[in-house]
Amino acid sequence: CWPAEGHEGEGARAMTEVSFAVGGGEGKNAVDARWRLDALKATASHCGVKLVETKLAKKGDGLSSAGGAIKAPAVLVAERSWMSQMGAALRFIATLNRGQLYPTFQNLFQISSNAKAAQIDAWLDLCFNTLDLQHAVPIARQLAGSYSKQDFDALVKSLMTALGALETQLGTRTWLVGESISLADVAMACVLKYFLENVLAKKQRSSIPAVLRWFETCMSQPFMLKAVGAAKYCEKVKLPKEAGNSKKDKTAGKASQNSKPKGKQMQKAKNNKKEGGKTTLLGLDAAKSEDFGAWYADVCVKSEMLSYYEISGCYILRPWAYGIWENIQHWFDGEIKKMGVENAYFPIFVTEGAFKREQDHVEDFAPEVAWVTKSGNTEMDVPIAIRPTSETVMYPFYANWIRSHRDLPLKLNQWCNVIRWEFKHPTPFIRSREFLWQEGHTAFATKKEADQEVLKVLELYASIYEDLLACPVMKGRKSEKEKFAGALYTTTVEAFVPATGKGVQGGTSHCLGQNFSKMFDIVFETEGKSKDHVWQNSWGITTRTIGVMIMVHGDDKGLVLPPRVAPTQVVVIPIPNSKMSDSDRKKLEEWSKDIYQQLQAAGVKVKMDDRENYTPGWKYSHWELKGVPLRCEIGPKDLEKGTVVIARRDTGKKEFVPFKDCVAHVQKTLPQMQAEMLEKAREVFNKSIVKTSKWDEFMKGLDAKKMILAPWCEEIEVEEDVKGRSASEDGAGAKTLCIPFDQPEVTPGLKCFASGKPAKSWALWGRSY
Repeated sequence: CWPAEGHEGEGARAMTEVSFAVGGGEGKNAVDARWRLDALKATASHCGVKLVETKLAKKGDGLSSAGGAIKAPAVLVAERSWMSQMGAALRFIATLNRGQLYPTFQNLFQISSNAKAAQIDAWLDLCFNTLDLQHAVPIARQLAGSYSKQDFDALVKSLMTALGALETQLGTRTWLVGESISLADVAMACVLKYFLENVLAKKQRSSIPAVLRWFETCMSQPFMLKAVGAAKYCEKVKLPKEAGNSKKDKTAGKASQNSKPKGKQMQKAKNNKKEGGKTTLLGLDAAKSEDFGAWYADVCVKSEMLSYYEISGCYILRPWAYGIWENIQHWFDGEIKKMGVENAYFPIFVTEGAFKREQDHVEDFAPEVAWVTKSGNTEMDVPIAIRPTSETVMYPFYANWIRSHRDLPLKLNQWCNVIRWEFKHPTPFIRSREFLWQEGHTAFATKKEADQEVLKVLELYASIYEDLLACPVMKGRKSEKEKFAGALYTTTVEAFVPATGKGVQGGTSHCLGQNFSKMFDIVFETEGKSKDHVWQNSWGITTRTIGVMIMVHGDDKGLVLPPRVAPTQVVVIPIPNSKMSDSDRKKLEEWSKDIYQQLQAAGVKVKMDDRENYTPGWKYSHWELKGVPLRCEIGPKDLEKGTVVIARRDTGKKEFVPFKDCVAHVQKTLPQMQAEMLEKAREVFNKSIVKTSKWDEFMKGLDAKKMILAPWCEEIEVEEDVKGRSASEDGAGAKTLCIPFDQPEVTPGLKCFASGKPAKSWALWGRSY
């Protein structure tokens, strides 16, 4: 299928189909380079080109293969003219139908496009000359039977060196070339997929986090998933017997043919099957206690909380996650309105002049600020910042609006997004470049009023975590080093993730003092007719709340949602079977509908799952994965007994409840479950705090994934020293999470655990996100 009539002269050639053939693969050392076919399929998928496989009329037929031993695809570019060099073949397809993976021939006359093409070509050379020919092909040959431990280990070591260079390149980038996915990313990802599925076990993967982040972003693109499918990471490399002992190999081969999976292996195989003999992708691939990072990413995606976006550190919040955020938002918005706070909205853009007026504030946020520097193709005279927070956006207008004590207090809040261009490894909900939050900004005539509000808001933040999310927190004050830039002091609620031994700053309430009002000249006339600067607060909480909830409560089946924030609190699942009569089936439908309506009328957030194309077992697993607090099952035997089955997600406990008592039972169980989830989490939280005044015990507790409560002299230099001294290969150094409000007694002569200087307080230390 050649260029359509009228399109012959265009830079992007229009073709609907491309023929290809797979050749080579003959001989003793034959290798199936399937990653090349994957790259071809992915490129064609992106460009809307259909690949049509053609069988060769005779051996060769104009198609040559590298050495004849590599089974690989080639593309038909003219009659009897095959292109087997993979870089050229991919470029050929990528420029069809105005594809965006590679600059078209027409655009190559532009300097910028030419430079981009050169960069992509360099990556393609690295991909197919280094990763493919020098590593993938010989490794595949080793795994196919020509195995030598010494040679294989040397290949893997060399591969890790090559990937180390890639890790450095991707440390601060989303894509290999430019600001969107290119042909370089597609080709490299397809080759890397082979390594991740067959060669690189968990230990090797852990050393290339940036490469993995980039790879997962590539694989999350719809055209990639459609073309090559999801990657299944290698847990253990399947190595053949080492060549050289043929007698031993034959014996081993015979034994393996006669062996069958037994016991736990057989049970695991059964558990991985569903109707039709296909493997289900519903469950989680990683265990929380074994690989927390993989488990967390898996549960976030498979529970339909979010999807990965093509820009690193940005995520799509799906309705299930956004529903949780709405529940938090609704409760908190009602509480702050009781305090007289009003909602407003300010622009996302900050002028450079306004942003730089508060020097300490600017220095703290400068590395994370994203700037708009171009409008279309025109460079802007003055760059504009995208808000990392809104103090510098709002306060120039506070200076205009506040003139007298009669204008105070001014209490505004906005629900919005902010951009902080983090360069650390992004973590869904916990650390991202864009996130949702609320930020309150208030102004008062006196410090006393400001102090009172700071603590009132902090109590509300603690309630979000403990009363809504069932996650315990520690309330306290931030150290001078950790406080908000430009603030007089910062208060915080600190959460903790026992599985990782890391603290999470849950929400902060800052007293800004008069620092910003002096900088932005926010002056009012007092009742005594004198002039004074206002006292200000700012406070905020983010979608990080959702991440903490997942990390604290989730298990190997998926989410476990506290009832107060769950978008759906109860799912009703009728269980008909083929043996039921039409009258019984109708009665089952009526019962299910009646229970659904009763629960809905009682104010319970309920969903009916009466889909007929899924089995009851699949539905149970689906809603367990999504963390719905209660499941109500109604089957044929329940009809006979006049009961329903109520199953709790957190404990798995099932109860048979009379039909007439179903609503009352649910109304009793939901708050009970909420309280018990908090109680269970608080018990773990309290056990995760080690109290000591000795450095050795401090380090022992830290390495045991604990928080440490230790006496401290409150000096910045000492905190920085602790962070450096406590760093290890397995974790970053410790820092102060907070100075708890609930303080043990600072007895006379108590020394700082780190410096030996007189202690001023007990501080809570730990590693953190």
